Amino acid sequence: MKPLPDYNHSVVEQLNALTASGELKADAAQLAVAEQLDRILTDLKIRKPAKKTSALGWMFAKKAGPAPSVKGLYVHGSVGRGKTMLMDMFYQVAPVEKKRRCHFHEFMADVHNRVDAHRQKLKNGETKQADPIPPVAAQLLAEAELLCFDEFTVTDIADAMILARLFTELFAHGCTLVTTSNVVPDNLYKDGLNRSLFLPFVDMLKTHVHVVSLDSPTDYRMEKIKSLPVYVTPLGEASDRAMDMAWAELTAGSVAEPTEIMMKGRSIPVPRAAGRVARFSFAELCEKPLGASDFLAIAERFDTVVIDHIPLLDADKRNETKRFIILIDAFYDQTVRVFASAAAMPEELLITRRGTEGFEFDRTASRLFEMRSADYLALHNEKREIK
Repeated sequence: MKPLPDYNHSVVEQLNALTASGELKADAAQLAVAEQLDRILTDLKIRKPAKKTSALGWMFAKKAGPAPSVKGLYVHGSVGRGKTMLMDMFYQVAPVEKKRRCHFHEFMADVHNRVDAHRQKLKNGETKQADPIPPVAAQLLAEAELLCFDEFTVTDIADAMILARLFTELFAHGCTLVTTSNVVPDNLYKDGLNRSLFLPFVDMLKTHVHVVSLDSPTDYRMEKIKSLPVYVTPLGEASDRAMDMAWAELTAGSVAEPTEIMMKGRSIPVPRAAGRVARFSFAELCEKPLGASDFLAIAERFDTVVIDHIPLLDADKRNETKRFIILIDAFYDQTVRVFASAAAMPEELLITRRGTEGFEFDRTASRLFEMRSADYLALHNEKREIK
């Protein structure tokens, strides 16, 4: 989709303009969500700004009563129905100076980093505040009174345990949350460890957001993605343009930013990410000291991965070849969709074959072919629907 028009107008007006231009098809379900987002825009315009703006000021202002609050929105529905597009339109015109838009996993990684930093300050004697949640919440609210999350999902017990206490503080002091998700709030952290401890957060969430479904009958993203080049060869300007085109469609024009995946005291750098789509070069994945657990973590975090510049693999690239085999195995097992540019077709990439390595690469080549098939795409889509 083309960049959003620079309207200083409502979400409904933006949506209608794109429909009138032929860029979008009329969709009653999207229009209903746009109307809900416009309700929030109106409420934000008439809300008085919070008096306390410092990171710690409001922690000591409880006698003044709760900060003015605007009820947010929780939009759930299947993938590809336009949730992210509508969020883009809303965020672009939201009349709030301090606002933040990010993927939910990125937000929680930031929260955990702040909690760890506070605990280190406590250990060093730089603070006497033993509980890290109030000061972390204060920092977050000082930076953003409006939080917009893509793909709210909870799969980690550490996230589940922190959310209720964190958002009790944020909501109590006027934070507004607008978020998209593939599941209804009652299915967040479903079957998770100690889920009973997480349920109070679900109840609190539903009191601070309107919950709406976006169940358009058409998966617009898949209609476009089906026509995209999946595996492009040989390498060169033409293949780079093809991958850039695929990336633009996959991210629906969203701004891509570097992020990281936390892994037990270390992190996996992700050079470009937008929602559940990531982009790496072959070197960034296979010339780094990454292993199976790292590749599985990437597969858990992202549905689709673009890999640029897969080279010919000769005797000098044995380590890179082994990582590439493990990488494709991990992505295949997790039904990640892969878009790639390569120096040759899969069966021709490995030019030096020796022992079990050659046999294993035959499996890799076969899987790369299968990952381009309609059956694999159907399985990939099915998994995304479940998420």
